[in-house]
Order: sequence, then structure tokens, then C-alpha cells
Amino acid sequence: MAITCRHRDQDTHPQARTPGCEECLKSGDSWVHLRLCLVCGHVGCCDSSKNRHATRHYHATQHALVTSLERGEGWAWCYADEEFFEQR
Repeated sequence: MAITCRHRDQDTHPQARTPGCEECLKSGDSWVHLRLCLVCGHVGCCDSSKNRHATRHYHATQHALVTSLERGEGWAWCYADEEFFEQR
């Protein structure tokens, strides 16, 4: 299946701004898995976490691309196009 994501050019290859979910670190909450915004470097918690900060970040900023920060995972997700693809 061909990748149809229209947002891949927004990937700036940023470094993570924090070692964990930015909002959870501030509030003292925990998370399940971490996601990195490929546009600005925001680190947010996944949708399996109670706060879903990565998705909230997308809705607040329209930064469509995230990648997993979990070891051994090399995928990215485009919220706008609802598409997974391999992160290079």
C-alpha cells in the first residue's frame, strides 16, 4: 500500500524537548507510552495513557506527525490523514 500522507514534509527531525510527557511531568502524572511530535519536538503520552497529551497536542497545534519514542519501534502516525508509516 502506498503512503498517501500529505504532511511528511513537516517532519523537522526534532530532538525531544523533555525526557517524558511534558504535561504529565508538570502535573506529576504517569503515562503508558511516549510520542514525539515530529514538527516541534513536544513529547506527549499516548492514547492508552489517561491524559492522551500527544493527541491533545495535535488538536491544539495541528502538528499532524508523531513517532513512537519506545525502543524498537520505528513507526510514525499522521493524525490528519490517519495513516501509519515507517519512520526513517
